[in-house]
Amino acid sequence: MTFTATRTVRFADCDPAGIVFYPQYLVMLNDLVEQWFEDGLGLRYEQIIGDRRLGLPTVRLEADFTAVSRHGDRLTLALSLVHLGRSSLQTAARFSGEDGQLRMKTRSVLVCTSLATHRPVALPEDLRAAMLPFLEKETP
Repeated sequence: MTFTATRTVRFADCDPAGIVFYPQYLVMLNDLVEQWFEDGLGLRYEQIIGDRRLGLPTVRLEADFTAVSRHGDRLTLALSLVHLGRSSLQTAARFSGEDGQLRMKTRSVLVCTSLATHRPVALPEDLRAAMLPFLEKETP
């Protein structure tokens, strides 16, 4: 299953050339992960961090920027789970324009950590159970 959301490119996302400044795509990606927790997994991201004291830092990120996005463009953001390990997960994201043109695609690895020790910890069972429906079939 893929989680999807839409987002309008804002003025603050753009550089003086009027296109999305590439680090802003990464901010959008982080926002998408938080929205996936809330709307897709039914878990409050701020409670995972604040109450449960678990972090999910990105430890690996690959990004391909394939076309420009401009102020006012409506993007479809799609996130899927490629791998689910004991304490880590790998996501794939695709950002596309209304015309279906791919603007950016990413692969990310996030690791569940204790905010007390900053060491990896096992993903809690409720989090793992909520993520499983989004896990794509892995290919060798």
